Amino acid sequence: MADGVDLPPIKRTQMQTWDDNDITHFLEAAKESPYYALFYTALFTGMRRSELLGLAWRDVDFLYCQLSITRSLHHLKDGSYVFTQPKSAKSRRTIALSPSVVLLLKEHKEKQELERVTLGKLLADDDLVFSTLEGKPLRPNTITRAWVTLSVRAGVKAIRLHDARHTHASIMLKQGIHPKIVQERLGHSSIEMTLDIYSHVMPGIQEAAAKRFDDIFNHKLENEAAKSD
Repeated sequence: MADGVDLPPIKRTQMQTWDDNDITHFLEAAKESPYYALFYTALFTGMRRSELLGLAWRDVDFLYCQLSITRSLHHLKDGSYVFTQPKSAKSRRTIALSPSVVLLLKEHKEKQELERVTLGKLLADDDLVFSTLEGKPLRPNTITRAWVTLSVRAGVKAIRLHDARHTHASIMLKQGIHPKIVQERLGHSSIEMTLDIYSHVMPGIQEAAAKRFDDIFNHKLENEAAKSD
């Protein structure tokens, strides 16, 4: 019997992240890649690889500048593909898109529409946002290899494709975005999970917050002193 035995703690794979300069260098190197729009969207939304590959055009709302995560795409050992539902209610979410992502996805869709016309087809709402020329799912491992190759070409430190998600979250937190917003964008089950994963970012955030608090009241005190004079 193993009752009462303390299990060893689960070790998380150590995350690596890029800063804004790394992202700029990487995206510049990726501009001519067929996966440029996918990698750009990954870095600017924090979506998982499986969520990106399962995204359909019906999930993208250009009017309200947002997209909906409703499923994930997985490649099975037998070579087939399967769509799965989000693993939790929080994973099924809506992500607001920045203007640059909206513009990029519009251009990506127009390009796809032209490509389909050459094949005698029309682009449908159910079609995948990121797919092969014929509209078939992309192989996850192919995407990951392209990410590594482009990282080397860009001369930036090697990080996993999944770390694009961590990069997005870390940059938002360092910019002072409330952790609750980051939690909602990433689809974490709780804000505690977000704070736990990104606790390494928190000391810098606290220092910046303390300084900002000081600056606000020092400015007010200076104004009051000036009035007294």
